[in-house]
This record gives sequence, C-alpha cells and structure tokens, in this order.
Amino acid sequence: MKRFMVVAACFTLIAGALSAKKMNKEEKRLENSGLVMQEILNVPDDIPADLLDKAQCVLVFPSVKKLAFGVGGDYGRGAMVCRTGEKFRGPWGAPAMYALEGASIGFQIGGEATDLVLLVMNDRGMESILSSKVKLGADASIAGGPKGRTASAATDAWMQAEILSYSRARGAFAGVSLEGSTIRPDDEANAEVYGRPMHAKDIVRGQHIQVPEAGRTLVSALQKAAPHNESESASKP
Repeated sequence: MKRFMVVAACFTLIAGALSAKKMNKEEKRLENSGLVMQEILNVPDDIPADLLDKAQCVLVFPSVKKLAFGVGGDYGRGAMVCRTGEKFRGPWGAPAMYALEGASIGFQIGGEATDLVLLVMNDRGMESILSSKVKLGADASIAGGPKGRTASAATDAWMQAEILSYSRARGAFAGVSLEGSTIRPDDEANAEVYGRPMHAKDIVRGQHIQVPEAGRTLVSALQKAAPHNESESASKP
C-alpha cells in the first residue's frame, strides 16, 4: 500500500510538471495581461470607472519595451477584449492577441518596461483596431486618458478621441499619447493561444468562442469592474 502511494505521488508530480509546461509564451503573455489589468483596476485613482463603463474594447500591453541601441521606438505584445452582443451590450468576450509597434512612449522612465492600457470608446475605433493594421493618430484618433475618481467621462478627450491610453511604470500611472504607433492583430499568437489558426476579427465577433484558461483573469477582471455598457450608443434601441 505504501509503495502504491509513493508511485501515485510520483505520477501526480509528473502530471503537474507536464501541465505547467503546456502553457506557452503567448498563453503566459495573455495571463500576464490579466494580472496587469487586475492590478490597475484595484486602484480606483487610475482609470475612471465611468470611462471603463463606456468602453467597447480594452487592450492591455504588459511590459512594453524600448527598442535596443537608442532606436526611437517601442514594441509590445498583449491582448484585446471586447464586449459581445448587439451594440456591445453583452458581457466581455474572448481575448484576441495584438502587437504594438512604433513611436517612443514619452512617459517611459529610464528605458524601464511600461504597462499600457487602451480603451476603445466607439464603433469607429473598434473597426479600425480590427483591421489588418492601424496607425494611431491617423487611422484612429487617440489621446492620453484622464485619470482619477473625479475625472469625467464627458471631457474633451473622451468626446473627441476614439481611443484613450494609459501607462504605468515604477508604480506611477498616467495618461500617455501614442500617436504614430501602430497596432495590428497578432494571428500567430492567436494560433498559439487557441491551438488552431484564428483571426482576431473572428475571435472578437465570434458567438461561441470559449475564453481560454490563460485569458480568464483578464475577462473576469473586466466583467467584474464594468459588467454593463453604459455608453449612449448601447442604450439606444
């Protein structure tokens, strides 16, 4: 009996080790995106709740890094989650993987990696993001988002911009402009996460796409913080 228990314990350890190895780098990136979003949402002075309530999609890029050798640019990999249903009235859906490339992020301190969160505020912004590649400031308007509990969703930035951006480095949090940067779907990463070829547009617009295990923290954090779309477009019949 004792020998059987030892063998069973060994099998359990081996199974656990194999299970841990199953999570590839893209799944880890998606999981990290969720942890970053969860941390940011736990601080009420960061992203105003009324802005998140009105957002149609949210992109999270954890640990965006500056390109080497002094090149004036940054790159990051992360995920986008959008609300589902007609006029985006439904719950938050499955995440699609995305890549950020381009202009230098002014808020970045001493080359340290920066977490970025982008709020997509309307249909035009979402349609741009779902295209093959979008240049921020040209194909879609973007502005550094207001922060703090008292920030109003009726500010000029929110009224005019299709995307609002936020950054966090060394514990400091602020709105930041990303004009000149580009965002594109990362379908190679989507294939790694979902185990089969998947286009970002199909994931976001899909009716029955199951949220992968690595994306559950991200989706549940958004669902808990902003369960209903409070934008004017969602409230119209």
